[in-house]
Amino acid sequence: MGHPVSRDHRCTYLDFREDFWALAQTHNWRVYHVGGEAAHNDASKAAILARFPKVHLDLHTGFFDMKGADNEALLADLKAKRPDVLLVGMGMPRQETWILTNLERLPDCVILPVGAAFDYEAGVMYTPPRWTGRLGIEWLVRFFHEPQRLFERYFIEPWWLIPQALRDVWRRRLIA
Repeated sequence: MGHPVSRDHRCTYLDFREDFWALAQTHNWRVYHVGGEAAHNDASKAAILARFPKVHLDLHTGFFDMKGADNEALLADLKAKRPDVLLVGMGMPRQETWILTNLERLPDCVILPVGAAFDYEAGVMYTPPRWTGRLGIEWLVRFFHEPQRLFERYFIEPWWLIPQALRDVWRRRLIA
């Protein structure tokens, strides 16, 4: 978009989580997280509440039918609970697709896609040291810890993005 960007501008859930939860507790925000496996959500919530015991946090698994009755029930629960912040952690692009598909029906609140945030909170996913992100090698550290799951994401999927990126560059040149 014409703005200079560097790794200093990179910010993930792991970078802001402690500040976020401290603010949520201080300001009594109602936080609702959609994502993660049901089996891990209790551990995620317990880890957050151990650090921030007054946080108001509701959870819903990220493994549900996004087009059926499960989705309707989730939307009804969101409407009833009226969160101030909605964290959506279902992985990319599923979380973005769900947000866009349901945007008109979601409560008026801050919506943040947070990927595997609650898997990190539950301790079921390796948490890379924050310095790896600043050096641009977090992906590599994560790959070494989960090569089977991440091989396609890091070594196959990017090739599908190259034509899209080239189209974006070409369009930008035509506009400029």
